[in-house]
Amino acid sequence: MTCVIVLPHAELCPDGVLIEAEVGESICRALLRNGVAIEHACEMSCACSTCHVIVREGFDSLEASDEDEDDLLDRAWGLEANSRLSCQAKVAEAPLVVEIPRYTVNIAKE
Repeated sequence: MTCVIVLPHAELCPDGVLIEAEVGESICRALLRNGVAIEHACEMSCACSTCHVIVREGFDSLEASDEDEDDLLDRAWGLEANSRLSCQAKVAEAPLVVEIPRYTVNIAKE
């Protein structure tokens, strides 16, 4: 199991949370399994950017993103160099610190 620290998010986890994720599990699935209701409008199929997260620590332990993920990340609010789609980023053995951005771009809801 890998330790994932989720930084405070006003709506999803106001105090932040420490979760355990299985190696190879997506960050999104680990968050959902631990009660952090991150938006994932495309049901984790890499077709939107609503599950965008910023990996503050441990980014280099993740496998590189592919072209599809990179294209979708370009649409994410608050994109940073260490941004990932949480449905695509698989947890490795290194601990992670993850920030969920304040806003998402969900065209289906807007």
